[in-house]
Amino acid sequence: MKVKPTIKAYETDDLVVEWQPSLCIHSEKCWRGLPKVFRPNDKPWVYLEGATDVNIKEQVDTCPSGALSGYWKNKKDESQASPNSAQVEVSKNGPLMVRGKIEIKHADGKSEAKEKVTAFCRCGASSNKPFCDGSHSKIGFEG
Repeated sequence: MKVKPTIKAYETDDLVVEWQPSLCIHSEKCWRGLPKVFRPNDKPWVYLEGATDVNIKEQVDTCPSGALSGYWKNKKDESQASPNSAQVEVSKNGPLMVRGKIEIKHADGKSEAKEKVTAFCRCGASSNKPFCDGSHSKIGFEG
């Protein structure tokens, strides 16, 4: 039986921010960009009263792993990529980021679908291969 990943939701009247801890690669973009909203030493660590919804959504959209995502409750998000396309970005000294809907076929023959952002390991040190777990920063990967 496959365990469904934990998703924590934080809401304002207009915005929903979701966090999937299992996807987080600890890039620190969230709390470095909005330290009054994303406070890693506090529980709960997401404090939506710390900035405007627009600023929060903009910051969430920079999350390289997709661990943080956000959507407007009453608006269609036009910023998403076309459903039939994917964008690949090579992160400096970090993972290979694939944005959009993709299907991953593993060596054992199993496949899985991913949406939004998927971070693939480039350094070889991840304990969650083929996905990035943030090990690149611990080993000083350059590439």
